[in-house]
Amino acid sequence: MFKRAAFILKKENAQSDIHALIDDLTANKIDSCIENVDNILKDNINHTEKNVGLPDTLFITDNAACQMILKSNKLPVIVYLHEKNTNEIFSHAEYAIEQIEEVEYESLKLAYLRLTGQPWTILTTDRCEVRETTAEDADSFYEIYKEPSITRYMEDLYNDKAAEVAYIQDYIRNVYAFYGYGMWTVLEKSSGKVIGRAGISWREGFDIPELGFVIAVPYQHQGYAYEVCNAILEYGKTELGFTCIQALVMEENESSKSLCRKLGFKYSSKVVVDNVQYNRLTWESV
Repeated sequence: MFKRAAFILKKENAQSDIHALIDDLTANKIDSCIENVDNILKDNINHTEKNVGLPDTLFITDNAACQMILKSNKLPVIVYLHEKNTNEIFSHAEYAIEQIEEVEYESLKLAYLRLTGQPWTILTTDRCEVRETTAEDADSFYEIYKEPSITRYMEDLYNDKAAEVAYIQDYIRNVYAFYGYGMWTVLEKSSGKVIGRAGISWREGFDIPELGFVIAVPYQHQGYAYEVCNAILEYGKTELGFTCIQALVMEENESSKSLCRKLGFKYSSKVVVDNVQYNRLTWESV
């Protein structure tokens, strides 16, 4: 859990740059400290461990050597870029920020989660939580997909669990990290149980994003799919800026067609993907 931010800065008068950010962190019950970069370079990580405390700490530095020390010790670090360090090379920096005076707590929290391999919670509804998928979700997915009715209208998981886990890990690195969205995991809030998947992704050959969803058989016909998908469409509109989203549904999949109509999708055309014919339905924000 993100509990503290350690600013390790070389720039003179850096405290004035981060004053507003520290106030915002304090308001969100996040401790902050400012370390002299020369001390870190002199004592390597030992000084950091002794004086800052590593657990739950996000590091922000404007010094390339310091960044490498932190990264080599597998610590979550963000690079602060400014006019005084343009000649430095920040190798393999996963996150970099400019205009630090405009950065807020929420951005640092999300960066901390990504850097420490923890999923983002995307949204919640009355009964559900939608969060990024983790490799640990694989067992639940296999339980859901073992029902023949699930794979009747969609692609199955890999036969080999190791391959599915590898796919999820690649998806986290290449899709979540790049787009910030994708297919997510749906949990029932009251039990914490994984009950499905839903989200927004891009299908090759199409110029608008696509809504996808699957709800475990024991939770179907109880309004979960509508509740989650309706919230995702709103999220797509307000947070991602999408004004049009498609859904591809097989002709015989009456339940999904009915759900899409309830969500406000309208029939657009028939399309063929990988030798399978779909009804292409589109939703437009109002």
